[in-house]
Amino acid sequence: MPDASEAITFLGTAGARFMVSRQLLASGGVWMDLGGTQILVDPGPGCLVHAIRQKLNPSRLDAIILSHKHLDHSGDISVMIEAMTAGGTKKRGLVFAPGDALSQDPVILHYLRSYPERIETLVEGGTYEVNDISFATPVRHQHSVETYGFVFQTPRHTFSWVTDTKYFEGLSSHYKGELLILNVAMLDSKVPPRYLPLPLDHLTLACARKIIEAIRPRVAILTHFGMKMWRAGPREQAERLTEETGIHVIAASDGMRFDFSRLENEK
Repeated sequence: MPDASEAITFLGTAGARFMVSRQLLASGGVWMDLGGTQILVDPGPGCLVHAIRQKLNPSRLDAIILSHKHLDHSGDISVMIEAMTAGGTKKRGLVFAPGDALSQDPVILHYLRSYPERIETLVEGGTYEVNDISFATPVRHQHSVETYGFVFQTPRHTFSWVTDTKYFEGLSSHYKGELLILNVAMLDSKVPPRYLPLPLDHLTLACARKIIEAIRPRVAILTHFGMKMWRAGPREQAERLTEETGIHVIAASDGMRFDFSRLENEK
């Protein structure tokens, strides 16, 4: 009988280049165990090390999903493909990635591409399946490279992940579910002059509030923190959003495991 439990482990919560390059927070991505189906999303630098430390076995992965090719999301994707396929000795697992992650400045090495059972290209409005789990990429995000967020459907739950993007009108309408994960790299839109001309194509805390209020999930989880968010204290910011929105907002931490059974305790 398949395992009915569902949980998400945050291997890392660092967002943007400075947090990742200094490893002030880990940058390993997210490991999902959805009723026994194992899915890894955005394996950034250090993913393999952090997965092993969490006693997660890469050779049991059913799929790896990449939202976009920036290094803080893709740094370990090739090594995780190799680990998933036992060094290429077992043709297994699925890989999903945007087209530009496979073509222009590809982040998946060519010699590895025959290792998985299949590599599928993500497109706007696409739907995909991994065992009894399905997910959609409803809209292309406004980011400096081709980027998608996800709406996951399991036999028990629907949940969404809004990955890196500039906020735009109508963004919230593409996402739904009991659980909402948000990449919130920026505390606000003020960027120190020394960091310019970096593109302002990430969500701020105010944008996160708009999205949470529009979707009204049972629980929202903030992750992928930039320097100012980290310095401001993600936990304190999440607590403030909880008070302001009436939705239980959690700040993810490195190694945090979120069990979907917690959703049953929320209104």
